[in-house]
Amino acid sequence: MRMKTLPILLAFFVMGVADAMGPMSDAVKENYQLSNFMATLLSFFVFIAFAVFSVPGGLLAARIGKKNLLLLGLGLNAVAMLVPCLIVPNYVLLLVCIFVLGVGTTFLQVAGNPIMRDVSAEGTYGRNLSFAQGFKGVGSTVSSFIVGGTALSSIAILAKMGWRGVFPIFFVLMAAAFVWVMTLKIEETKADVPPSIGSSLGLLQKPVFALAVLGIFLYVGAEASMGRFLLPLMKEVGVAEATAEKFSAPFFFLMLTVGRLLGGAVLTIMTPRNFFRLSAALGLLGGLGLMFGGSALAIPSVLAAGLGFANIWPMLFSITVEEDPGRASELSGLMCMAIAGGAIVPMVMSKLVDAEMGTMAFIVPAICFAYLLVLSLKGPSKAEKCAC
Repeated sequence: MRMKTLPILLAFFVMGVADAMGPMSDAVKENYQLSNFMATLLSFFVFIAFAVFSVPGGLLAARIGKKNLLLLGLGLNAVAMLVPCLIVPNYVLLLVCIFVLGVGTTFLQVAGNPIMRDVSAEGTYGRNLSFAQGFKGVGSTVSSFIVGGTALSSIAILAKMGWRGVFPIFFVLMAAAFVWVMTLKIEETKADVPPSIGSSLGLLQKPVFALAVLGIFLYVGAEASMGRFLLPLMKEVGVAEATAEKFSAPFFFLMLTVGRLLGGAVLTIMTPRNFFRLSAALGLLGGLGLMFGGSALAIPSVLAAGLGFANIWPMLFSITVEEDPGRASELSGLMCMAIAGGAIVPMVMSKLVDAEMGTMAFIVPAICFAYLLVLSLKGPSKAEKCAC
């Protein structure tokens, strides 16, 4: 792996900070005395940014360059993390900071995937991008453990800040990534005809693309819902608090990371579509286990869900791009826009939790994965048949 890929891998790592906003919602709920619905706005404002800024971010990258868009994203994230370090924000200001984090992370996603090609040696792009997605999973896992608070108790100044103690750590990571990426010299590849908003949205007129974008919307929503509600609902079914803190969101994101790192090996013996089917079925099994399995099946269900959720994005993305490889840039913008599912779907689940439905609220991610399983059963495209 070339040295130039290392700063980009760090950028992928800090993308995982956005995933920690779901687990942080419990601490914010307690501090500001909020309902589950209001506390879930924390992750809502992260993911709604993807709906608004993904396609414009792609257009901006075409104008200012992918490296500059990456730096802009890291700069916005650093500012968003700095404000809660300096003051105790009211809830509205905190949401503004989280929205800025969402905008910055959107730019990281839009610029990060294609710029990895520019810094990779010939023939290594696919492997490096797969590894980068795993590195993002590591960032999600580490960020969730930090939010859990155990790691902060040994650092006096951070422990004194309470729930805000995570923000200085996140700020340092963003600032370090910014400085390292800024030192890179990159010869960027540029598209002959940059995609437009109209050409991107026009792809939704084709059912195959519209169904796939809806699949990404539901997948991201289901993942965000798990990160937000695993801890309180595991405690509700009788899992000890200390055990729940370890085996809720942190364990879920750990299994996501393990699954993503193992995905490349699995694809040497299984086609992407069959792996997609297996992943969707495993994710659905995990959701159903959390609904009906009680405390006895809670941890195995989180394990199954984490492994099942892990490779939905790359499988669904690659299968969809095979339908029209020439429109890959526009499809990427649409897929990133669909990350807004992480804003909408957890809000639906929060209503069920507030209605005291308990673990039956996991019907929301279960329905999402039931859709993905049905979508995975679609026959192979002409391109896939030719490849076989």
